[in-house]
Amino acid sequence: MLGPWRSSVSFFFLAIAPFVSAGHSFENTAIVRTVELGGTVVHVTTTYAVKALEDGSNIYTIALGQKEHEATSALTAKIKGQMAPLEVEKLGAQDGDFQLYDIRLPGYLKAGGTTNLVVETVQTHVTYPYPEEASQKDGQSLKYEADLLVLSPYDTAVQRTKIRSPFPQIHSYTEPNVEFTEDAPVTKSGATLTYGPYKNVFPSANKHFVAEKQQRIYVHYSYDHPVLEIVKLERAAEISHWGANLNIQDNIHLRNAGPRLKGHFSRLEHQSQAFFQRSAPHMLPGLTLHLPAGIRDVYFYDLIGNVSTSQLRTAPSVPKGSQNTQFSVLELKPRYPLMGGWNYSFTLGWDSPLADSAGWDQDLGKWIVGVPVMTVIPGTVIDEEELKIILPEGATEVEFFAPFPALNDELSTAVTYLDTTGRPAVTLRYKNLTDTHAGIVYVAYKVPFSAHLKKPLAVATALTGLFVLAFVWKRVDTRIQK
Repeated sequence: MLGPWRSSVSFFFLAIAPFVSAGHSFENTAIVRTVELGGTVVHVTTTYAVKALEDGSNIYTIALGQKEHEATSALTAKIKGQMAPLEVEKLGAQDGDFQLYDIRLPGYLKAGGTTNLVVETVQTHVTYPYPEEASQKDGQSLKYEADLLVLSPYDTAVQRTKIRSPFPQIHSYTEPNVEFTEDAPVTKSGATLTYGPYKNVFPSANKHFVAEKQQRIYVHYSYDHPVLEIVKLERAAEISHWGANLNIQDNIHLRNAGPRLKGHFSRLEHQSQAFFQRSAPHMLPGLTLHLPAGIRDVYFYDLIGNVSTSQLRTAPSVPKGSQNTQFSVLELKPRYPLMGGWNYSFTLGWDSPLADSAGWDQDLGKWIVGVPVMTVIPGTVIDEEELKIILPEGATEVEFFAPFPALNDELSTAVTYLDTTGRPAVTLRYKNLTDTHAGIVYVAYKVPFSAHLKKPLAVATALTGLFVLAFVWKRVDTRIQK
């Protein structure tokens, strides 16, 4: 009895849906979305089994709900089984309810041709602590919210969503009432929830479907690791040809985004938990960072001063082009354990040989230096970052190549010790960065020979002036009377 009714509703939604298929038509034989839950970062993989309905189809359109789009910090698409990413073009918001993206397939599909398209997204700030407060003895639980149905401008034969918790304890979850299935709308198996399969879903990328059919679901689960976020990261990379050195300094404003500490902090309870190795999951005792190989003169201090409770194991420099992936390990221990809702601001910096990051391009006649965007802390989101690359004084014809677009960039002048006219500086600003954004910014520039002479000439001029001043002062009679 539902068949004719569904057919008429499907025709209605097809009539009102915006024309977003770029002149070609598809249908989804299956959609499978897999959600890997975490702390502040959640990874989502959606596989579309696509069938072309017309010859020459090569532009496939996907849709994200507005909340999902706002939380997405990275989106990549590829053909299943292939590594090469596909071209993705953002079309814009539609009626404020969803966001459309065009994906260009590697080839044209004939009518009846099929392919499997994999779309990977990284979401940030889609979980929150629940309850919002916890004592030192309590565990930690998070809540994740998402849309139930995967939006698409095409007919979908069947779709399902799998939500996986990193730990087996799932406290509760939504059991929706869905018209697209006659079976149980959700099933639980261990730490995995499966919503669906939902069958014969008509085109859903329109505001009427979102308003009438879409539902929000939640999953309440245990999470036994600290939930971390970097509120702001200020990275400065200073290039020195005279010292053949690359100095990198990070000003990090770290926050524990787990449940706020209920009551007062007990040092006795903390020592007892450390002795029995049963620390609260929402407490951060320290961090282990992987820094570049070949670094030296590493420093770590906070607002009070130098922190000497950390350990560093350095690795020698790796030759360029080598497949060896050595790195230095810094076991960073803050001055105090970081509880939920607490902040910790500190500075971390190091020097490294410039030859490890720089090279001379004979064809361009320029120096090219690679600067990492950030030091990765797995599972941590960077809300804001300002990356400033300070070039040698006198550098000209400055160009930079970022692994992904910045919110904004600018070329300014920075003045440091023994400078005369100042140094060119490239500043890039980003938001919502995760470990998937770990890339390298390459800066190309020229340094004329006269620029290398500025610093010694400035020092020589200053010293000569000092000697002349002392010579003149020695021969001036400053007595009031003889």
